[in-house]
Amino acid sequence: MAKVAFIGLGVMGYPMAGHLRTRGGHDVTVYNRTSAKAEKWASEFGGTAAPTPLEAAEAAEFVFCCVGNDDDLREVTLGDDGAFHGMKAGTVFIDNTTASAEIARELASAADQRGCAFLDAPVSGGQAGAENGQLTVMVGGAADVFAKAKPVIDCYAKMVGHMGEAGAGQLTKMVNQICIAGLVQGLSEAINFAQKADLDVAAVIDVISKGAAQSWQMENRWQTMTKGEFDFGFAVDWMRKDLAICLAEANRNGAQLPVTALVDQFYADVQAMGGKRWDTSSLIARLDRD
Repeated sequence: MAKVAFIGLGVMGYPMAGHLRTRGGHDVTVYNRTSAKAEKWASEFGGTAAPTPLEAAEAAEFVFCCVGNDDDLREVTLGDDGAFHGMKAGTVFIDNTTASAEIARELASAADQRGCAFLDAPVSGGQAGAENGQLTVMVGGAADVFAKAKPVIDCYAKMVGHMGEAGAGQLTKMVNQICIAGLVQGLSEAINFAQKADLDVAAVIDVISKGAAQSWQMENRWQTMTKGEFDFGFAVDWMRKDLAICLAEANRNGAQLPVTALVDQFYADVQAMGGKRWDTSSLIARLDRD
């Protein structure tokens, strides 16, 4: 059993912290900007709520974090009451936020200066993956630190991979989001085409899902997409945040992302339709407008 802190109890962080307590049996202290949610978590799982990230991290061997973006991350680590000010030498900070590779490298350097370690460890699998403890975790950082932290990360994951030095986890998550953007748009167009062609969509999916067109998106979202149901996890607003990170990184490294840029604009159309909180499969809604 380790002493663990978890910062950020959103739709992902809340159940992830829960698995650290229930599966791992760890002594977990949580912090959330809305303190009532931290108190609720502590009551539900038998942990402790702290009033600041600094106080949550003071006694921890491992500090986990899952917040919104680079600015949020910088605030809860380096801000006046940030976790880095409370961490003792040897503490490992594991960041599950989807953020830029730049902030990962910045925080890795800041942690090193304090005698601590930093792993950027963004996750894939959405809300359902978090609730079921079945996330895929892409980790950047020193190999020995990864080996030390992996048994704890395993509490909420089905796959944990070490991708390289600081920033490599975030870069891998960008690859993941680039893939998803194209897949969802392709699936949306395919379903729309099948409907326009008066095909039995269920029969079509049953056949093509056994071949090269198969994907997680197809298996898990085609039915809800045909029904116009888009309340199944990762929101369009967050996907646009992630795609902005991908496009910014591509602008720096010279990668060509024409499909990603186009799908990002399609998600902007969905936002304009009132779908900011719809899940990412809602790309089909813009094809069904007319």
